[in-house]
Parts: sequence; structure tokens; C-alpha cells
Amino acid sequence: MSANPIESFGALVQTGTWTENRVDVEGKSQPHEVKGELWSAAIQAAFAQQNTVHLPARPEPYYLDSPIVLKSGQSLTADLTTEIRLRPGSNTCMVRNEHVLGFRDGPVPAGLQPDTDIRVEGGIWTTLANGVKGANGNLRGSSASQDGVPGTHGVILLHNVRRITVRNVTIRQSKAFGVHLANVREFLVEGVILDRQERDGVHVNGPASEGVIRDVSGDSHDDPVALNAWEWENYAPTFGPIHHVTIEGIRGAPEGKHSTDSIRLLPGVKRFADGSTLDCPIHDIVLRDITDIREFKFYDQPNLEKGRDNDFSVEVGTLRNIQLQGLTFTRPGVIQVAAEVEGLRVEDVRLAFTPAPAYRLIAIGPMSATYRPGNDPSRWVEIFSPDRDVTVKGLRLGKVMVNGQSVEDAESRFVSVKDQQINPDFPRTLPRGGLGKARLLP
Repeated sequence: MSANPIESFGALVQTGTWTENRVDVEGKSQPHEVKGELWSAAIQAAFAQQNTVHLPARPEPYYLDSPIVLKSGQSLTADLTTEIRLRPGSNTCMVRNEHVLGFRDGPVPAGLQPDTDIRVEGGIWTTLANGVKGANGNLRGSSASQDGVPGTHGVILLHNVRRITVRNVTIRQSKAFGVHLANVREFLVEGVILDRQERDGVHVNGPASEGVIRDVSGDSHDDPVALNAWEWENYAPTFGPIHHVTIEGIRGAPEGKHSTDSIRLLPGVKRFADGSTLDCPIHDIVLRDITDIREFKFYDQPNLEKGRDNDFSVEVGTLRNIQLQGLTFTRPGVIQVAAEVEGLRVEDVRLAFTPAPAYRLIAIGPMSATYRPGNDPSRWVEIFSPDRDVTVKGLRLGKVMVNGQSVEDAESRFVSVKDQQINPDFPRTLPRGGLGKARLLP
């Protein structure tokens, strides 16, 4: 039996008026009075009768004022040009699975009954955010407007799910992560376009495994792709290992676009409120066919939003069996390593620019940088963990081409191993530095 078209549920569509900030030609947010149609109830009613709902393109957006909830076996699809927009002040995700569960006080327990076989495909998903003041009151991609699961923060929010497909979606101007996954297995996220996205594009929290993230492009003000096994507590519903994930076909933003162009792998050790700990390693990850990513972030970073002494990894996290294949740079980029690593292989690198003599593709060692909230040095904060040692074992850097010419002895030319040192002139000069040591072992 074919699914009923969404228009047949039109009697449940509500109309309303509200003020919505939109970006003008100068990039500034301007208020607009809107009379729009709210489709949340109609779409949810359709899912109560059938497992597939399609949103065809139309001149006006489908506004939502609450998340669309998908049960096991359900699919929400849309034409590529269909715009789904969150009503100002909703402050939630836009679509999620039914049984979103959070475990902030301990590891994810065995024996859960996850949702399964959920698909979201097509559509332009947006909150029209333009900075905090122009965010239309949609600062948090929570699972619900009241009593949402702590740590949930996505436009498309899928937590506690097996067998996921998110395909051919555009995430436009959102303050939440574009696609936020956690406690997932067997997932495919492909064909994601980021359009002035203000948080991460595809953000995965542990435990997670057996996944593919493919063909992500566009401009993001944060990481286009992030695998965060350990995580800042205000952005994670669960914690745990991430493994056997392939990330491929990632493209940095074109020149002139405001974008971080980074991929993050964040392992660590989570300490729960009762004092117990959980190791959150990341292992068996393949990153391939990657173009113009400025920084691969393989390092420790405490939570400055909560206060670095209130939320930090107990130890430097562990990465194992990380492979990077087919990296293209038309501008300088770096693989920044400040984690415990065993097995890091980087192969088939193409530098389509002339690197400066000091340029290093792989930088190994603890990091130091200063966050300066104001002019009072007593309030300045260290961003990283410069007093922690870093050990990398089993690094292999394969063929490197510079402007089409192969480089001899690429490891000695493009790899740096550097200890931290205390800066005696801090705070007159920055950063503070530290005592952490870097070791590179065979």
C-alpha cells in the first residue's frame, strides 16, 4: 500500500504569525514578520498511519515547532529543494528517533532496546541562525522543549539507534550540530552540504561503531566532522569508544568562505560524578579522499564553557590504528597530534602549493594556547593541556607530492616532534607554555 501524500493531512496544519530574523545582503540579521504554516502535527499524524512521509518541494518552508519523532522502520524524505525551517523560539532539534536515552552518570548499559532502521533523506534544514543575537531563539538542538535528554544538540538527532541512513541533506544556518549521533551502530551519513553552519556538521559521540561518513562539503564555523568519544558534558548524552568508522570525501570550504575546515577525533577518559571512570578510545578509523581540511584535531581539549577544572579528560586519550589516505591540500594544513597514539599511517599526500621551509604536515606534541576574555591576565585561561606528555608509536608517512613532484625522506621534511616549554615572558607574550614532553617511538 502506498503512503498517503502529506497534503492529505493538511487539516492538521496550523497557521501562525511571528517575528523571524533573516540575513540581509550585508550579512546582518533583520527582523521580518512572518505568517507561516506549522506542519509538525500533520507530519506526526502521517507517521501514526504509515512508515514513510515525503515532503515535496513548494515555494514556502514547512515550519516545525517541535521535533518530528521517528519510530523504528520509519523514513522521512524530502525533495532536495524542500526547506524545513524551525519556528523561532522552539529551541529543539527538528527530527529525532523515538527512544533517545542519555547516560550522564555512567557507561551505556547493556541490554537496551534501541530504535532501528531509521532514514532521513533530502531537504534543506534550517533555523536561519546568524550568530547568537540572530539565532531566532534556537540556541539548543535539544530532544524536547521540556525535560530534554541532557547533552542532546542536533538538527537531526539520532541517539540509541542501529542502522541509520542520513542522506543528501543540506544543513543551513544552525546553532546546533547538523547531524548529531550517539550510542549508534551501523550508520551511514552521506551527501551533507553545510551552508553557513554555525556548529559541527556531523558530530558523533560514543559509543559508536561500524559507520560511514561520506561526502560532506560546504562551510562550517566548527568541525565539519567530529568523532568525540570523550566529550564536553553539555554536548554529549553518552560517552564511550568509537571504532571502525570510515570518513571519506570531505571537502573544505572554497576560499573566501568563513569556515574552520577541520576534522576532530577526541578520545579521553570520562570521570563520572561518583568517581568512576570510563576509557573512551578511538580506534580503527579510516580517513580518505580528503581535500583542503586545514586541521586534523587529534588532541586533548578541556571544557572552557563549564570551566576547564570542572570538565576535563582524566588522562590524555588514546588513538589506535588511524589511517589517512589521499589527502589533498591547495593551502597549508596540519595533522595536529597531542594524544596517545599507536599506529598512525598517512599515505598519498598531495600538496598543491609551495610549502614554506618551516611548514610541517604532522605536528606531534602537547599544545598551548591562551583564551583571553578581556584585558585582565588573571582571567586568561589555557585552552589545551600543555603539561601532559604525548607519545606516538608507529607513525608512517608514505608518499608526499609537492606540486606533482615526489619528496624524498618525507618524514624528516614534514614531521615535527616538539616538547612544550614554560614561557618566562607570559603574560606579556603568549602562550604560557607548559612542561609536557613529546615522544615518537618506532
